[in-house]
Amino acid sequence: MKIVTMGELMLRLSPPGHSRFIQTPVLDVEFGGGEANVAVSLANYGHHACFVTKFPAHEMGQAAVNALRRYGVDTSFIARGGERIGIYYQEAGSAMRPGKVIYDRKHSAFAEASPDDFDFDAIFEEADWFHWTGITPALSEKAATLVRLACEAARRHSVTISCDLNFRAKLWTSERAREVMTPLMKYVDVCIGNEEDAQKCLGFVPEADVEGEKTGAEGYRDIFRRMADIFGFRYVATTLRESFSASHNGWKALIYDGKEFYESRKYEIEPIVDRVGGGDAFSGGLIHGLLTMASMKEALEFAVAASALKHTIPGDFNLASAQEVASLAAGNVSGRIQR
Repeated sequence: MKIVTMGELMLRLSPPGHSRFIQTPVLDVEFGGGEANVAVSLANYGHHACFVTKFPAHEMGQAAVNALRRYGVDTSFIARGGERIGIYYQEAGSAMRPGKVIYDRKHSAFAEASPDDFDFDAIFEEADWFHWTGITPALSEKAATLVRLACEAARRHSVTISCDLNFRAKLWTSERAREVMTPLMKYVDVCIGNEEDAQKCLGFVPEADVEGEKTGAEGYRDIFRRMADIFGFRYVATTLRESFSASHNGWKALIYDGKEFYESRKYEIEPIVDRVGGGDAFSGGLIHGLLTMASMKEALEFAVAASALKHTIPGDFNLASAQEVASLAAGNVSGRIQR
């Protein structure tokens, strides 16, 4: 299957282990970003995963390209040019101390990219799926235009479109998010997002209290029905994180196909190695599941298992194989050494 994702891959700089920004003399260097993370997952599962973005022509831009190529992602549609690559600084949390992210991504090459940088009809030729997130149109008006043009081209080529709403308060306001995101929903077949995303991006408020550990399916039945009715989504899915501490989370998910509502098994993840990219791992797993599995229940269980495994892997990318994910989804949670 050919799957296209589009967005910004950033340079990720992190203090080693659980050190704080203000105490470390060194920073670990990696790359990460929503749609790129999804592309890496899908390449690991054996798909033809294409990532669309723009990087500067200098060495750091090439390092970003190489980071994707290392895991089998198709980089042939990446444009080159612009002045800088986006950067984010990530400090891991522990116990009651939350993790932190600081962005330094304004005026990046992708945020300043123009439609002339991409031939969307060529990009979506023989494609089966297109995935984007709400982070991308939040970057700039130019990036929002690129998302719209990509969705229009994907529609012309009869490509299934998924969107992870991914509201980021550090990038835009809820009012601006609704203004931009609502018109884009007419292109979307599969909508993914948690309770904050649905509220901030689309104005829906579920009756669920994640902080109080009240995350049962009942609170989401009405909101999923309304979202599907208003926007015509084929599937609506959400992850549900119970944050007992930065090191201990409960993790499950829900999905609705317009008729049936299904709640996954729940995972207790402790200790968490790196939660960044967990939602992207879920999106990649769900796309793989919906494309290759017999039912949405199987797809959802695969996606939840994939995202649970991501919490055990440092960095943005989920490097678990399809076989490892399937084993966890089948109930193999012991973590025993494989010899």
